[in-house]
Amino acid sequence: MSWMLAQLGPDTDPADLQTRYARLASARAVVLEVLSERLAALLAEPLKVTVNGVLSVDQSANAAALERRITTVAADTAPDDTSAAGRDLLTTIALCPRRRR
Repeated sequence: MSWMLAQLGPDTDPADLQTRYARLASARAVVLEVLSERLAALLAEPLKVTVNGVLSVDQSANAAALERRITTVAADTAPDDTSAAGRDLLTTIALCPRRRR
């Protein structure tokens, strides 16, 4: 849970993350889903609004930051990734002596 909150920020609802984790069974999938929803909501509105001489709002930098964050999370290892844990695992095999003929 702490890894997901670190990726998404403190304003994210932990109960929502637990519900998504129960459905998706992967911390990476939960974070990618939330980030994709945030990006989609940002892209649903105009990225740049200008009122001559009064106001200028540009959200394109925020959209680019979310896209970079999605790329980073997709490439990073999540704490519950089983494929990453299997590569770094070191095991030992105990050999039992057998009687010789």
